[in-house]
Amino acid sequence: MLLKGLLFFNLLFVVNQVHFPWETGIPGVAPTNILFVLILVAMRNKPDALANVRPMIQPPLLYFFAALTLAFLWAQVRAPGNFIQDFTYLKNAVYYPLFYFIYLKCRQDEKTTRQLLIWIMMIAAVAGLEAIREGLDYGFGKYNPARRASGPFGTDWHNANRAGVFYAMFTPMFVALALFLRKRRLWRIAAVAGAALLAGGALFTYSRQAYFLILLSVAVLLLRKSIIVAVAIGATLMALSGYLPDSVGQRVDETSQESKKGGVEVDESTASRWEIWAGAMGMVKDNPLGVGLSRFKGEIGNYSSHKGMDAHNFYVLTLAETGPQGLVALLFLMGSLFFRLAAFLRRSVAPDDPEATALMLGFTVCTLCMALGGIYGSPTLEGAVMAPYWALCGLLERYVRLRMQNADGGPKAEAEPSLVERFPLAAHIEPGRHGRVESRGGGATATYSTATIHICAPWTGRARQVTS
Repeated sequence: MLLKGLLFFNLLFVVNQVHFPWETGIPGVAPTNILFVLILVAMRNKPDALANVRPMIQPPLLYFFAALTLAFLWAQVRAPGNFIQDFTYLKNAVYYPLFYFIYLKCRQDEKTTRQLLIWIMMIAAVAGLEAIREGLDYGFGKYNPARRASGPFGTDWHNANRAGVFYAMFTPMFVALALFLRKRRLWRIAAVAGAALLAGGALFTYSRQAYFLILLSVAVLLLRKSIIVAVAIGATLMALSGYLPDSVGQRVDETSQESKKGGVEVDESTASRWEIWAGAMGMVKDNPLGVGLSRFKGEIGNYSSHKGMDAHNFYVLTLAETGPQGLVALLFLMGSLFFRLAAFLRRSVAPDDPEATALMLGFTVCTLCMALGGIYGSPTLEGAVMAPYWALCGLLERYVRLRMQNADGGPKAEAEPSLVERFPLAAHIEPGRHGRVESRGGGATATYSTATIHICAPWTGRARQVTS
């Protein structure tokens, strides 16, 4: 019971850390790290049905950890700084993906694993509700960059884009349940409500990336469901778009603006990203091995006019800080999540299990949104955003493996041996008297002819007649 409570509370805490202003007083150690250790202690000496199962994405994660560690060591050699701060950055980068391992090996049965999956989705829905509340407090007036909702991911607008990626990641989980969960009306209604909360939360983050990802994920799932349904719902959404707050339309229209010369130019935010990315390429040219972990902000001012700025693209950031080897490790990890883990989950569910099918389809699109979320931002190492995703990976793999194990582990009746198996020589002897004998065993009925066989006992030298 203690382990179960810790597993549930850990997920709640990691997303809502801003609401739990606790400190451990130990440099580089956060309360979530203490929770993690307590979970490991509670797991000791507890049997696990998947004890011998190798985590599916263990190799790519280890390669990515190695690339981050190498970049950390290179940073200490190339540009030494605050060692404790750098080590804490590395620790956090490695720590949150460990949620995949601990929830894959959480020692819980299939029922509790399913409850943990539902718990993650409830946490995500409540996070969306929090952003909606913030947006309603801000009002629906003219768009103001300082009045963007961040939900539980920040105390001000600075984390709005990361909150938007989180909402976009988990929206397809609810949409998939609403579309594919047949004969479960109440659950489908709950899924529609959850999708509305996440989409509404993303709306008030004013993250254009989140808008795009949600529309993309909904379109992919609708097409998977039915082209006719996709067209009908798409037309409905287009008709309802006119009822969105004016600030949302203003935010989208800002992407491209008419210049004084009559041409079209992008807004300042987009233009600054392009300049930062160009500067990052110059950084890579001068430092083929990378500038070192957590060194991008200190270096970008030498290659652009934006000093102390984030890369706003996790792939560019990884290339600049860890070098080509780090980018290859990251792409290997992303490919393994989508083409190995998600594909395995989809293949392994029974076609007559609508709940599992919906979960796996939703997870596939969730993974796609997670990967695309790193193109216009860099939330991939943000714990509050990514820890639930890593836990979701582990829980879904555990859920599927437990279902496969339970399906194959039932008692199997053994069929009775056939005539030829009992008397191998019968196949080579001319049948004598023929009859019909039925043998029932293992749910099957075997019918065969009988024959009279003359067997010579070597210890007597006399023949004995056996009818079978």
